[in-house]
Amino acid sequence: MIDIEFELNGRRVTGDIDDRQSLADFVRDHESMTGTHLGCEHGVCGACTVLVDGQPVRGCITLAASVHGQQVRTIEGFEEDPLMTVIRQAFRDAHGLQCGFCTPGMLIMVRDMIQRGICTEAAAVRQELSGNICRCTGYQGIVSAVLLAGERWAHGGEEHGRLSA
Repeated sequence: MIDIEFELNGRRVTGDIDDRQSLADFVRDHESMTGTHLGCEHGVCGACTVLVDGQPVRGCITLAASVHGQQVRTIEGFEEDPLMTVIRQAFRDAHGLQCGFCTPGMLIMVRDMIQRGICTEAAAVRQELSGNICRCTGYQGIVSAVLLAGERWAHGGEEHGRLSA
């Protein structure tokens, strides 16, 4: 057992954990952040994607002990984030959602893509999201949503983040 301490969604958390415990298991079981989904548990599907010090990582293959002293952000940590608000609305408007299992990891990846300027062409979006598996959609709605979110953010962003009537 080892002690860890890090910032989770803006607040300090501590834990006494098994040194082999994954970050995804820690945030779900110890901190009740169940928006971090576990799909494949091999780092392939992307459902467990979280940010560690601003970089997307697979929570299922990241050891919780490895984030000691760092900042971790799960999907629950984006409630007041203007860019995430725009992305969520674009996913609604372009029908990029279905069952929702892949959605938290997908949204975190899309936010990172927009910040890096990757959301201007469908081929680039498909390539960047190739590590996020959706078993429900045909991806067209997701790609359309990503392109729409990128366009909206580039053209003022926040006014497009409000829910449509």
